[in-house]
Amino acid sequence: MTDHPTGVFWEASEAARAHAAAGTMMGLPCLRVSGAFFAACDHRCGDLIVKLPRRRVQQLTATGAGKPFAPAGKTFREWVVIGDRDQAQWATLIDEARTYASRAPSSDNAH
Repeated sequence: MTDHPTGVFWEASEAARAHAAAGTMMGLPCLRVSGAFFAACDHRCGDLIVKLPRRRVQQLTATGAGKPFAPAGKTFREWVVIGDRDQAQWATLIDEARTYASRAPSSDNAH
């Protein structure tokens, strides 16, 4: 595992990258499928940011496994921040997000 803040993200997203494109979202390294963003990594601290159904985001935040994604104070209801550096959990969440983004409407501005 690399010591770079985004190292866990790139390692955990290896399988998803076979079906996704890398890029940037709000200046953060991210992954897209069919043009829709579904996962990103905060390059400053290394936290995972994933797009999931609102109910799943609520579940993760209610259990303390995640925090709301609220850049500049605006909460995005279908995005959650995961701070724990558990590569297996991240791989699962990234794949879950990829599947969700593949089925969700193309609008990426759901907040």
